Amino acid sequence: MDYGRYKYELTKQKQEAKKKQSSFQVKEIKVRPKTGDHDLQTKIGHIRKFIGKKDKVKVTVIFRGREITLAQMGREVLKKVLDATEDIVVVEQYPKFEGRTMVMLLAPKH
Repeated sequence: MDYGRYKYELTKQKQEAKKKQSSFQVKEIKVRPKTGDHDLQTKIGHIRKFIGKKDKVKVTVIFRGREITLAQMGREVLKKVLDATEDIVVVEQYPKFEGRTMVMLLAPKH
């Protein structure tokens, strides 16, 4: 076999290996503790679309100013999101505080 044919087959093998590997992105949805129900439903629709494309979703609740005292409301917002999407997602990282933000990471179910 000549060297050119050998190199060609190597590149074909690499391309085939790339095809089979799965790649995903981490999409971010930002909400506030006082986000309205309709706005939250819109965000949940976006989450469903991202999960349908096999991407992970990072849901971030941002607290500004004195809203930092509303940590319980932030947890409730994240619980609403989880309840609305629990049929298609699994929680990869449960809600936790990072400075003035509360973060939860959702991944698609297999």
